[in-house]
Amino acid sequence: MNREEIAARLDEARKRTLALVEPLNEEDLHRQHDALMSPIIWDLGHIAHFEELWLVRNLEGPVEFGEMPGTYNPFENPRRVRGQLELPSLDEMKKLMSDIRADVLKSLESVPVTGDNALLDNGYVYSMVLQHEYQHNETILQTLQLKQGEPYRAPRLYAPPSRRITPSGAMASFTGGRVTLGTDDRSAAYDNERPTHERDVAPFKIDVYPVTNADYLRFMRDGGYTRENLWSEAGWKWRQESGAESPKYWMRDGDAWCVRVMDRVRSVDPSLPVCHVCFHEAEAFARYAGKRLPTETEWEVAASWDAEHNRARRFPWGDEPATAERANLDQLSFSVAPVGAYAANWSPLGCYGMIGDVWEWTSSDFLPYPGYQTFPYPEYSEVFFGNEYKVLRGGSWATRPGVVRNTFRNWDYPIRRQIFSGFRCARDG
Repeated sequence: MNREEIAARLDEARKRTLALVEPLNEEDLHRQHDALMSPIIWDLGHIAHFEELWLVRNLEGPVEFGEMPGTYNPFENPRRVRGQLELPSLDEMKKLMSDIRADVLKSLESVPVTGDNALLDNGYVYSMVLQHEYQHNETILQTLQLKQGEPYRAPRLYAPPSRRITPSGAMASFTGGRVTLGTDDRSAAYDNERPTHERDVAPFKIDVYPVTNADYLRFMRDGGYTRENLWSEAGWKWRQESGAESPKYWMRDGDAWCVRVMDRVRSVDPSLPVCHVCFHEAEAFARYAGKRLPTETEWEVAASWDAEHNRARRFPWGDEPATAERANLDQLSFSVAPVGAYAANWSPLGCYGMIGDVWEWTSSDFLPYPGYQTFPYPEYSEVFFGNEYKVLRGGSWATRPGVVRNTFRNWDYPIRRQIFSGFRCARDG
């Protein structure tokens, strides 16, 4: 990226952020709608101060911190306390964001956009800051989905294609072999995606399509939430404590089910991928279906591995960039799309929709790859490695294209359902 491209992309990212919050009043911006999420005004301040830290302070001197100390530091102020902080009005926040952006653009005039500085190599630090804002856009949308009171009036600007197919329950087969995983990209990829490494992968089968609402309704109607044998010990404990009997945001309508999606309540559409289920629910369904969840290695192989050319693709459809025309991404549809809606969204193995619509749970813990090196700060990946988190892959309708690829690794606690999460199943080959 040159200076003009960087400035244009920063501007576009900020316009989207402000467009998402434009329908909100001060009360909605400052309220903590759920203990799991920040007040939205806090997210805006965090976006601004992260940008200031990495595009001004850490570029013009030695790297001081991974996160800006103070109010908007996520480790000093975990989500549960952010609603108690003194936070500015939206007008004050917009001025803060604008002032920081002016400093960034001034710095951009003199700082090389690439060079010996590892942060600037291939313009990495600018991609990192852009992706950070994109990711907080999705976090804001999670909060808006949780929002109580006056419904959020989503600024819909895009309708997914109306094309749909009837999933057959088919599974795609990988016959086994040595594959390449991860990436060596240093222009955009995060440290946890690196380095490229080879691995021998045993034969496996994986669902051609993500699990749909129709599939999940069968599980529910067959007593899936009441059959302890389908759940892990941790999963059954969660099920009992939560009282869950359906995906989050579903509600009964007589003998049928409705779902609230942002500001709209509608009947559950059987053709859509199921969304807002936690790892435990996905695992129980897989056991009900006589299958299991894929490992993240299997997921990446199914999404990327082109056996004919013995190489991994950047996206299921090839190396061409992710766009809202190729997959249900970029937020402005404000919903998952029917299975089969995107004709290009097929992987070499023959799996549909592995990018977009819903993040897909895998059975893998979030761990470093062989040869992993922290860069540029441990608070992005390193501090989260361990068995507390499960990996999700693929991106959702709320994910911006600039932060999605076959190698991207998301992670969350196995009980989390506010994320735009679904799954597909696998079995040994």
